[in-house]
Amino acid sequence: MDKSKFKVCVGLLLVVGIPGLLMLALHSTRPNSDEIGPVYAVQARFDDIGGLKLRSHVTMAGVKIGRVSAIQFDNSTYEAVVTFSIEDQYDRIPNDSAASVLSMGLFGEKYVGLEVGAGQVHLRDGDVIRHTQSAMILEKLVGQFLYHKAMEGS
Repeated sequence: MDKSKFKVCVGLLLVVGIPGLLMLALHSTRPNSDEIGPVYAVQARFDDIGGLKLRSHVTMAGVKIGRVSAIQFDNSTYEAVVTFSIEDQYDRIPNDSAASVLSMGLFGEKYVGLEVGAGQVHLRDGDVIRHTQSAMILEKLVGQFLYHKAMEGS
C-alpha cells in the first residue's frame, strides 16, 4: 500500500511540477515583459563592453531608467556601439552625461550606468553620449598586475 501512495505522490508532483517549470521558463524569457511606456534611443561607443548583453539595465543614481536595445561593432573605429532605450519620463538627462559599463559585484551581471552631466541641453532620440568608460575586465587587471610585478623582479 505504501508503494502505491508513493507512486501517486510522484505522479501528482510531475503533473503539477512540469507545467509550473514550463510557465516559469516562458515567463522569464518573454521579450519586453517589463518595458514601461514610450522610450527614446541613445547611443554610446565603448572600447570594451566586457560581456554586456541585450536587455541589460541602464541606470542612473541606481535607478533603472532603460535597457540596452542593440549592440553592434563598428569596423572602422573598432568600437562597440551600444544603443539603449530610455523611458520617456526620464527626458531631462543632460547631453554631456557620461556612460560606463559596470558590473553588479565582482563577477556580476553587466549594466550601463549613467552619470549626470552639467549641460543645459537634454538628451533626445538619436543622440550619442560622448563621454564613456569601458568595462573593467578582471583578467586584464590581473595580467597588468602580474606583468608589473614581473618587471619589478627583473
